[in-house]
Amino acid sequence: MKYFILLAVGLLLLSGWSHAQEEGVGVGTAEEVTVDADLGASREGSRTDAEAVLREEEAISPDELSVAQMREIKERAQNYTFQTEVNRMMKLIINSLYRNKEIFLRELISNGSDALDKIRLLSLTDRDVLNANADLSIRIKAEPEKRLLHIIDSGIGMSRNELVNNLGTIAKSGTAEFLSKMQDVEKSGAQEMNDMIGQFGVGFYSAFLVADKVTVVSKNNADKQHVWESDANAFSVAEDPRGDTLRRGTHITLHVKEEAADYLQPDTIRNLVQKYSQFINFPIYLWASHTETVEEESPAEDSPDADEDAQVEDAEDKSETKKTEKTVWDWELMNDNKPIWTRKPNEVKDDEYTSFYKSLTKDSSPPLAKAHFVAEGEVTFRALLFVPRVQPADSFNRYGTKTDHIKLYVRRVFITDEFNDLMPNYLAFIQGIVDSDDLPLNVSRETLQQHKLIKIIKKKLVRKVLDMLKKIPDAEYDGFWKEYSTNIKLGVIEDPSNRSRLAKLLRFHSSRSDQMTFLADYVERMKPNQNHIYYIAGSSRAEVEKSPFAERLVKRGYEVLYLTEAVDEYCLSSLPEYDGKKFQNIAKEIFDLDENEQQKERLEAYKKQFEPLTTWLGNKLSNWVTRCTVSRRLQRSPAALAATAFGWTGNMERLALSNAHQKADDAQRKHHLTQKKMLEINPRHPLILELLRRVQDEPEHPDTLRAADTLYRTAAIRSGYMLQEGQAVEFAEAVESMLQQTLGVPADALPEDEDEADEAEAEEAAPEADADELQAEDHDEL
Repeated sequence: MKYFILLAVGLLLLSGWSHAQEEGVGVGTAEEVTVDADLGASREGSRTDAEAVLREEEAISPDELSVAQMREIKERAQNYTFQTEVNRMMKLIINSLYRNKEIFLRELISNGSDALDKIRLLSLTDRDVLNANADLSIRIKAEPEKRLLHIIDSGIGMSRNELVNNLGTIAKSGTAEFLSKMQDVEKSGAQEMNDMIGQFGVGFYSAFLVADKVTVVSKNNADKQHVWESDANAFSVAEDPRGDTLRRGTHITLHVKEEAADYLQPDTIRNLVQKYSQFINFPIYLWASHTETVEEESPAEDSPDADEDAQVEDAEDKSETKKTEKTVWDWELMNDNKPIWTRKPNEVKDDEYTSFYKSLTKDSSPPLAKAHFVAEGEVTFRALLFVPRVQPADSFNRYGTKTDHIKLYVRRVFITDEFNDLMPNYLAFIQGIVDSDDLPLNVSRETLQQHKLIKIIKKKLVRKVLDMLKKIPDAEYDGFWKEYSTNIKLGVIEDPSNRSRLAKLLRFHSSRSDQMTFLADYVERMKPNQNHIYYIAGSSRAEVEKSPFAERLVKRGYEVLYLTEAVDEYCLSSLPEYDGKKFQNIAKEIFDLDENEQQKERLEAYKKQFEPLTTWLGNKLSNWVTRCTVSRRLQRSPAALAATAFGWTGNMERLALSNAHQKADDAQRKHHLTQKKMLEINPRHPLILELLRRVQDEPEHPDTLRAADTLYRTAAIRSGYMLQEGQAVEFAEAVESMLQQTLGVPADALPEDEDEADEAEAEEAAPEADADELQAEDHDEL
């Protein structure tokens, strides 16, 4: 009973307060309340506190609502509280879902674009839906002094129920629901609807990344204008007391956090729009200022000595034009670049491609090649790819790191340029855009859910890029190969699935011409019975041209590829064959050469003739060679060292030893360095003939043994190997000994040690000095 009495008393008091307000009691006016005149003549000073309240209620708040209107909204608003689970989800969205705060503007612009797409689609069947506002655009206005950011679109807008359902339910998408209701629209319209991207319903909440409160005013054609407001803990919805101010659309106001104030700067907004939303179908405007120079006419000062009549006649002539700078505020269009990749390739001109490439890459030169295509199948996407004329100098310092030259778009909205799976490392120089309507994105639009589709896109992109490179004209290919030859060779090593395609792009120096040759041209010039593509690797063309392994092949008319870059030998070692022809490194012991019967018989005769020498050399040099045999490929050189089938050639050994990361005690390094080679001798060379005679007559003579050692070491140097473990010193001593014999210098005629001579002279002079000292002492005693 006590509670009912208290309630009744409260109701009576409230009723009395309401009645008093209706009668005007307690609300003072200027006429009812007066003050002494000596308090001041100002009218403002005579006003009461009640008048100040009225003035405050008439003032406009940051949301363009007066205090009175705000109070009215609060009185009428129906408040909602997020459920506990939803609160936790909001914190997750704000703090964890998005890695980069700046994407909030992308999300809100994308939502506005969706809203514009919806009203545009409805207008295809009913033009009257645009009567309220025919303009379809997105407008952004920043108020840094108030820390407010406005994003306004003239799209389809939302009713009260849609504000509650779409913005009050996490991950509920108005776009997805709109699409589901429009499935019966004609085919052309349905295809266009698939371009809408806001199908997950959480992009809006990215606004809380930079704002502590968000106000949404929205109006659609079927309902009144309503205001939705939230601080991420609860939200309220009320009818807008201002009435229909938007006509149609949505006005989002972000109450920006102090630490995010930079997003209120015009330059920051421009950069974000340029980065993420420059290819949105609808115009995006920014309320910004710019300075204009205007001319103003000001009358000239009259001369005191001038005649009055002359002044009247020349009044117009005496007026002067004055230039002044004036700050003008206006809506600035920020997305004037059009997505040319959405057009058909035959509709785009070359200068449009060049202009787009320069704006995309900030490169001052036109692209070397381009590829514009639409891929269909499991995933449909459009791509526009370019080959720059020059590769950055530090490309290989960053090889294998983040690839940032392919920009991934989904329905013309930029998603990321940090996607390493769109292009392999060796094609990281390719620049361009990939835009897909089918990619399933996760809620943050930053990571893809299904990597299978990305693999399909990557496969198609690589195929198209290789086709594009293959079509580069011969006049331009020299420049391309100069810049990107290493990339293509690395691709042969790293990409087994595309080796056959990459092999068609390879070019090497050749013994047939001073110009570089394609493998296809080499195969076309091969001898009728030639089954192998011969190549030799070295540090320069001059070195490989003088290689002992290529001597006889070149003389007999066989073409040999000269590999002069560090990656060349690795590249061809990874390529088993080309056009059915196997590659053969002529610096290795496995060597096939088509010979007629007469040549084979001659070789067998040589082997039998030099068997004593080959056996003797194999035994004496067993620490360094596996065996010694008569060579079929030497023409001028007396001997050469051939690597085993799986061993290092001289070029590979040099590259391995020059590796800065190579460890001295590396097991693989030791294995290859200590691996024995095969010694080949030239049966027609005079030195070999003389050595055969000496072996047969005096096999253990010191000169014969010294000749064998010298022959091995000169063969190693000639074959590109470096002498190891003291062999270089021994070789130098042997050569110097031969020089002494040639010049007739005695072997024991060594240079005199000057330090020892000086010490001997000092010792001889020491007794004389002692005698002088004794005489001096005797003289002192006297």
